[in-house]
Parts: sequence; structure tokens; C-alpha cells
Amino acid sequence: MRHLTILLLISTLALAACASPAAPVEEPTPTPTREVPDEPTEVPPDLPTGTPTPTQAPTDEEQPTATPTAMPTPTPTPEPALEPVVELDLVAEGLTAPLELVPAGDGSGRLFVADQIGVVRILTGEGELLDEPFLDVRDRMVSLRSGYDERGLLGLALDPNFEENGFFYVYYSAPLRLEAPGGWDHTSHLSKFVVSPVDADVADPESEQVVLRVDQPQSNHNGGKIAFGPDGYLYLGLGDGGGAHDTGLGHVDDWYEANEGGNAQNVTETLLGSILRIDVESQVPYAVPADNPFVGEDSLDEIWAYGFRNPYRFSFDARGDRELFVADVGQNLFEEINIVTRGGNYGWNVKEGTHCFSPATPNQPPEECPDTDPQGKPLIDPIIEYENANLPGGLGRAVVGGYIYRGEALPGFGGRLVFADWSTSFSVGNGTLFVATRPQVEGEMWSFEELEVATTGDGRMGEFILALGEDTEGELYVLTSEMSGPTGTTGKLHKIMPAG
Repeated sequence: MRHLTILLLISTLALAACASPAAPVEEPTPTPTREVPDEPTEVPPDLPTGTPTPTQAPTDEEQPTATPTAMPTPTPTPEPALEPVVELDLVAEGLTAPLELVPAGDGSGRLFVADQIGVVRILTGEGELLDEPFLDVRDRMVSLRSGYDERGLLGLALDPNFEENGFFYVYYSAPLRLEAPGGWDHTSHLSKFVVSPVDADVADPESEQVVLRVDQPQSNHNGGKIAFGPDGYLYLGLGDGGGAHDTGLGHVDDWYEANEGGNAQNVTETLLGSILRIDVESQVPYAVPADNPFVGEDSLDEIWAYGFRNPYRFSFDARGDRELFVADVGQNLFEEINIVTRGGNYGWNVKEGTHCFSPATPNQPPEECPDTDPQGKPLIDPIIEYENANLPGGLGRAVVGGYIYRGEALPGFGGRLVFADWSTSFSVGNGTLFVATRPQVEGEMWSFEELEVATTGDGRMGEFILALGEDTEGELYVLTSEMSGPTGTTGKLHKIMPAG
């Protein structure tokens, strides 16, 4: 039972694919959307009117026993049809690179917005973006490259008891610590802060407690999303250490010799390429939940699931079946979204999406590869896959995780997954919104289609999509920027609204 002793590296934006700003993955041609059944046409029989029926004269003959008339079964109200068209309501602007939106959950209506440059801003319940940051960690971070960077302030999560205790957590890219391996890039910090006792709109900057340090060999593939699950534990997504192919500096050996090693398939020496699950409530700096899958084994206890390249944004369907949806940015050909379960192995770098992968031929999937690891555990395929824009007709360059819609504003969207892709291009922002529908047959891929944006001239976003967010009512937001890197003031926050 090894406790976390290995600190890993994670990239910032998690949007790119490889050494250069995101190696695109092929986009899948949108899968046909689930057909909505025709509305019922059968009209139920009329109910009895209550008009008295004449009484039959008495007779000695035996009369047949009357058979009670069954009351008609009410016709169920059909689900609203999905209309894949939405409007975007601009609710805040003047940001730089907003990557996370978290509702306060205290009745104030406030939304906390984490900006990659190292600040957390507050959007009040009245719709005002406060000038003074709630938190500013810019002086604790590495210097970011303005053109493109995957480092920065990448994650924000409020304690489940935030309203009472004021605790919250952030994940950011700090300078490389002295104890880190030579030649590595930076050290990621998972840190706990507390709100100022005199002002609920300001954090106490001196209250930082570093919960976890992760040394990162490269600047990219940082993942960085943090969130409390419905079970009260804190989940953290870590990329594979960066570079490309999950090989090179900072990448350990794994069981699949054909691919020259890989962090994502190694659960004994590194946390990289994994989703972690830790208990930050019962012990300082943290404890490992007893039901984590590798507790009691010769593995790293913090790991909940593994086999990820760059898990960029994830969410729990807390109002539904509590499933964990994780978007994993691909290498060159395929983007994917997974439903992640305890102890699951999601394939990278043996597979990219549903396809075999080889670092030697990243643009040509091998014909064969293992479907299981040496212990017989399956390499779990995604529920959604599409081709990267590197391929003709590809849909985008980096998948952005979303949310199962549980709000009220969008008829026909209930129970469907709304997600996005960062952009089809590095030079010009051209992100895409999608909506996906669960299959009727378990085990099949989810169907999905593009969402048209009615408030733009061509139905497209026309900006880089950095993240999606959800408020306490289950309504969704799109976080965008006109810049590919953390620079300028073109960052915006849009609320998804029904068209018309």
C-alpha cells in the first residue's frame, strides 16, 4: 500500500494534443441523433358522463353479471423533441482565459470564475463582475506564455460545506520545487484556502495549505480539473506528463513494451495519467478513502481510474445517476469522452479512443493491440468518439468536457450530455458545441450532433471554447476567449438559453 510519494506533472490548458499547442484528433462525423418517437395519436375512450341508464324490469330469468368497464389509462405526456439550436446570453466579459465556473451554493447567486492567468473573480447574483479578485495567485505561479500555454490556474472547487466553513481548493502551476527531478518543467499545487472572516467576496491569501504537490516533466497535458463528488471526496484529473505519445522525459515504463512505456498505464510508480480520489476532510493534508481500488495493493492508493492522456474537464451527474463523465484529449486522430468507474483502465497509450495506438506511427493506428491488461482488466472504450481536425472532416482539435443537462430552460435537453470542442483551428477561434444522447441499447456509443448558435451569423461560436459550467439550477454556461493563449481581455461567460 503505497501512499502518494510520487509527484506528477500536469499541463495547463489540457486542450492541446501534443508538444505544440494540441495535436488534433480526428473528428467523428456527428452520430445520428436519437429519433424522437411520434406523439401518440390514439385518443382514449370517453369517460362515463354520469347520465342515468334506464332500469331493466324485474324478470325470473338469470341475468348476466355485468363486467366492470376499465378506466382508460392516461396517455403519457411525450418528452419534448430535441431542437439542436440554442442562443447564448453574454453575462460577463473582460476576462482573459476563464477555465472554470463554480456556483457559491449559499443562496447568494454568486458564480466563482477561475481565470487561467491566476485569479478567481466573482459574478454577483445581480450580474456584476467584481473588479477585485476573490483570489490572486499570480505571484505563486510560473510565468505563462501568451501565445499558448496549458499551465496556470486550472481548477477550483468549493468545499461541500463552503457556506459554513468557507474552505475552497485550487489547482495551479507553481515553479519547479528544488526536490523535483532535474530538467522537469514545473510543480503543480493542489491547495486549500479559506474565505476572509470579514468579507465573503475575498479569500484570505495567507491561508494557503498545500494538500498535494505534483512534479510535471513537461508544460502540457496537465488536466487540472478538481471537483467534489456526490460521495464528498475530492477528485483530481492528471494528464500523462506531457510531451507526446506518453513517452520521453518523465515517462516511466509500463507493461506494454510495444509502446516504449507510458505513465498512464503505470499505477505503481506515478500518479500521472489518472483520476485521483482523496479525502480532504478527515485528515491533514489528506487521507485515502478505504474503498479506493488500489488500497491494499502494491500500487498508488490515490488512483481512482487510469489510462488517460489529458483528462480536460469532467463532471458528475449529481442530479441523476451520479456518473462521472471525463473528456480525454487525444493525440493526433481521435477525441473521446468516457464514463469513468472505480478502478477502470481507459486505454491510453495502448489505444487512442477505440483505436490501437503506436508512438512510432501516431497518424496510422496499428491493426492489432491488446484489449486487456496483463491482469485481464479490459481497456474500456469511450461512450463518444470523434475524429480530430487533423483528419479530413474532423470536428475539432481538443474535446472539452461538459454536463448532463438537468435544468429547466432547454426543453428536450433533459438527460443529454452537452459538451464542446476547443476549436477547429489554432490561429482562429472556432469552437463547437455538441449535444449527445444516451443509446437505448446498453454498450452502444452515444449519438451526438452539433448545436447551432442562433445568436451568431453562421451558427458557430467564432471563439475558442475553454470550458463549460453549471449553476445551482442546472443551467449551463460556455466560457470562451478570442485568443488561443492566456492574454488580453477577450474572455467571456455566456449562458446557454433556448432559441427564439
